[in-house]
Amino acid sequence: MRDFLDNLVTGISVIDILDIAIVAFAVYKILGFLKESRAEQLVKGLLMLIAVMLVAGLLHLYTVYWILRSTLAVGVIAIVVVFQPELRRALERVGRSKLLNGGITRVDKDEAKILVSAFVHAVESASESRTGMLLVIEREASLTDICDTGTIIDARISAELIGNIFYEGAPLHDGAVIVRGDRLHAAGCVLPLTENKNLPTELGTRHRAGIGITEKSDALTIIVSEETGIISMAEDGRLERYLEGKNIEKALLGIYFTDEKTGFIDGIKKAFAGLGGDRKDV
Repeated sequence: MRDFLDNLVTGISVIDILDIAIVAFAVYKILGFLKESRAEQLVKGLLMLIAVMLVAGLLHLYTVYWILRSTLAVGVIAIVVVFQPELRRALERVGRSKLLNGGITRVDKDEAKILVSAFVHAVESASESRTGMLLVIEREASLTDICDTGTIIDARISAELIGNIFYEGAPLHDGAVIVRGDRLHAAGCVLPLTENKNLPTELGTRHRAGIGITEKSDALTIIVSEETGIISMAEDGRLERYLEGKNIEKALLGIYFTDEKTGFIDGIKKAFAGLGGDRKDV
């Protein structure tokens, strides 16, 4: 036994350990996804069919075995169809890695602080006056198709301009503003609504649109409720509510000061992280 263990240990290389670790990490994330999403019941049903099929094979129930085997083939296709949104987001996250993309427009530290200060001032003013606001910060994934639904303004960021855009009665106040780098690129844009059915009923179209665009891209959205003045932020399909200006400041500084030395491996990690289920801090 000792010789067997010694041979086993000496026969394992670093590559083997890395291979096992990657597979274990992937299985762990997939299991977490199955547990926290609508996939759990589907997988339970497939496992039950597999068990019955194995029993049918052992008992030589050829007709039952053939029917169950054919059903499982359809079940695999069903999994792909059911998980299509999740698989798409995972692949998009891999494709958005900074090794494959140029990244968003970077600004120097002092200018970034000025831009973030303008955002915070605009958001806090909207919250105090209960003015509805929906800001979308474009990151690696291009939102050009979303910008085409609104009006291109390509203006320098300022708290006053943001306030004027979302002022009730202004022509573009109902849509979203797309921020590209250090510019307010487009206003009055139409966003896709989230498909999540478990959101609180008090969340209206503005919040559902703010979440929806983060489910289809890596954008960060800042939302101010017109009814309550509550500040919210959405990212990767996750909504955080009851925020303050300092929370917005921290998030935006994190975007503009993002380390450029990340790459393809980070894209892989984000893709697997997306398989952990869509969490909603609501």
